[in-house]
Amino acid sequence: MAEAVVAQTGSYEVTLEAGKSYAWCRCGRSGNQPFCDGSHAGTGFEPVVWAAEADTTAYLCGCKHSGNMPHCDGSHAAFG
Repeated sequence: MAEAVVAQTGSYEVTLEAGKSYAWCRCGRSGNQPFCDGSHAGTGFEPVVWAAEADTTAYLCGCKHSGNMPHCDGSHAAFG
């Protein structure tokens, strides 16, 4: 499997809606960051899919190396 592309050395601040499903880009190649647009085809990566439990603001990983995917854990500091 190829290495994930660092899409951004920081988090993406997004508004999530309770009960709505989201697909976070794991490969870093999506043109719709931080969400998946199918650009992972052939890379061995799959998006992280989940449903938001509440209406909330979330900080999603931009470097694609978080230990708490899809949420930012500060791992991007190693790439800045």
